[in-house]
Amino acid sequence: MARSNDNLREMDLASLLAELRATKQEALNLRFRHATGQLDSHHELGKARRRIARINTLIRAREIAAAEAAGK
Repeated sequence: MARSNDNLREMDLASLLAELRATKQEALNLRFRHATGQLDSHHELGKARRRIARINTLIRAREIAAAEAAGK
């Protein structure tokens, strides 16, 4: 999951969806570890949430671009 934002922009839609699924699973695991007191670095949870938001933003931007292209 250590991909930068530039690498996210270069990914196709299927890869973005797979990355989103993996990141959501990681966030779930981090939340469980936090709830049980096993999470040492609490900033990892915030990083995962921001990464999910970035991926969702890229997916939505591509949906909008595809809709605009279809409408022209």
